[in-house]
Amino acid sequence: MTGPDSMTDGRPRQLRPTEVKRLNRAWRRGTQARVALLLDSVTQPFNVGSIVRSAAAFGVEHVWLCGNSADLDHPSVRKTALGTERFLSWEREPGPADAARAAAARGLRVVAIELADGAVPLFEAPLDGDVCLAIGNEDHGCSPALLAACDAAAYIPQVGRVGSLNVAVAAAIALADTRRREWEKAGPADTESSAE
Repeated sequence: MTGPDSMTDGRPRQLRPTEVKRLNRAWRRGTQARVALLLDSVTQPFNVGSIVRSAAAFGVEHVWLCGNSADLDHPSVRKTALGTERFLSWEREPGPADAARAAAARGLRVVAIELADGAVPLFEAPLDGDVCLAIGNEDHGCSPALLAACDAAAYIPQVGRVGSLNVAVAAAIALADTRRREWEKAGPADTESSAE
């Protein structure tokens, strides 16, 4: 994802730090939807830290930590997140269904990313507009109470011989697809001058 001016002799080149900042600013201008996360007992600090870093990269505004999810101020979370937790607001809500209701009260559609009965493929999920993605435990997924409180559920199609993805990878894929939907509707960001 580089601007056309970043090509030299038709070959891509790595952007300099200033060019990366300009490129990211251009995409931010085309990003209006609010996105939040709900983590339902994501226990491993490494996974939470990885999710936090992806969340910060995709402009997540708020994170609800439910059950026994690791806190964002846990040393291992902070180490993996590389300080990006400072870009997010977060709160602990013991009950995931209560967190889903809190997200809905803020005007967010709650979509579980889960291999569940009634789930649709991610590319068909209602991810447009303001949305809160619910991510479940590494082994057990989203709790039944959370699934009952969600507006929809979506799964990530996989064609390999592995039945599931790492929870942090799944969260990053879902976040990227959520933003992609918005960017496709809004048209391309103005990246013409991003790599001057």
